[in-house]
Order: sequence, then C-alpha cells, then structure tokens
Amino acid sequence: MTDQIKIYGVPFSQPVRAVLWLLLLKQQPFELVLTNPGSKGEMGSRHPNFLAKNPSGTIPCLEEFPSGFTLGEAHAIMTYLSRTRGWTDVYPESEQKRAKIDSYLHYHHRNIREATVGLVAPKIRSDLNIPEAIQSSAAKILHGALKTLEAGYLADQPFLMGDQVTLADLAAYSEIGQLRPCFTNTFDLSPYPVVCDWLERMTKVDGHDTVHVALTELGDISVNAPEMEAIKNANKAALRALKLAMPE
Repeated sequence: MTDQIKIYGVPFSQPVRAVLWLLLLKQQPFELVLTNPGSKGEMGSRHPNFLAKNPSGTIPCLEEFPSGFTLGEAHAIMTYLSRTRGWTDVYPESEQKRAKIDSYLHYHHRNIREATVGLVAPKIRSDLNIPEAIQSSAAKILHGALKTLEAGYLADQPFLMGDQVTLADLAAYSEIGQLRPCFTNTFDLSPYPVVCDWLERMTKVDGHDTVHVALTELGDISVNAPEMEAIKNANKAALRALKLAMPE
C-alpha cells in the first residue's frame, strides 16, 4: 500500500503504545502527532479539529493519506491495519483464530485495562480525584484478570494465543508491562509467575525498548507522582526515539 499513516496521541498512553508497537514490529512508516488527551487546546483531543477525526475525543487516532480515512480506538486500529496490510503473523487469516484474538481484545477493556484506570491514572492525574473505592475495585478486577491469564491464556503456551505474538499480546503487555518495577512500579506482579515469565518474553519482541522509552524516562512513580513537565519531557524523549527507529 502507498498511503501514509499518522497516529495522534502520546507515547505514555497505553493504547497508543500498543498501536505504535505494532507499527514498529511490522516496520510500517508512520508519523506520530503529539496530542494531549482531554485537552481543548489546539493540539488536544477535545479540540474541534481532532473531534472531526475522532468524535469520541480519545487517543490514539489513525489518519491515512491520501484517502483521509480516520479511525479511533486502539484495537480497531490494530485489527484494521492488520487486515488491510496482510499482517497475518499477528492477526491470522483464519476467522476462528481472529475471533479468539477479538475475544481477548473485548475482554481486555474492563479487565486488564483496569491497570491504568485504578493504578496508574491516579498517580499521573491526581487532579482527577479518582475515589479510593474505584481504585480498590480496579485492583481487585486486575487480580482476577491476571489469574485468568495465569490459569487460562498462558497455562500451557508461551503467548496468549499460542506459540507466537499476536495483537492480543501487544495490547495486554501495554497495560500490564507498565506496572513492572523497571517502569512505574505500581503493582506487585510477583504472585503471578507465569505472567511474569510472559512479560519477560515480551521484552524480547522487536520494538519493545523503543516504544517504552516514555516509561523508562519517567521511572518509578509508586511513591511520588511525577510533575507534568516530567511527563511532557518523557513523551518528547519517546518521540525522538521513535523517529530514530522509523523505517525509511
């Protein structure tokens, strides 16, 4: 395909990282347009120009040129790109195998996604005043989801869908991996050794280090919440790393 890709978002965003990791893994050129989530400013996700591309006002958002096609929601973007570009290694041609991946991606939203809602977001955005009850509930849901991964998805295979990495792994790691001690250090994953082994395998997947530069830059936030300037600088450092890793 000859079209060009823009992704709107910030590298610290978990869904944005999942999309960027896919693009890096497949050596697909793209341009990342830093877009502030929730902001009504010119480069914000609530600005009218952005809402015209993605009415939900969320990141990431895909825009293709010259067609002008736009699409929101990370999982929709990932499956769309895989289907239209023939990336059958991460999203197999078999409809049954795709259905299994889709099933995980649906499950992800109100289960694994709680890693951000209840554990990372309160540290990053104290201004949101996320109630303690919601944070506790999110941690409980995440524990249940990790047990599901441990005893189900990963019980007898190296990756969520079998012997190789798929879209499900990229989405899952983007949420769970951020909690590790080497990144935000906001959740004890040690009770889940099978999940921890999978996380370690995922660090060997092409593009891992580059797409997680923002987390590496920011470091441990378990005790002290980072200043907004530190978050901005981490996103800028990640943007520089992505440009260096971009295929010609």
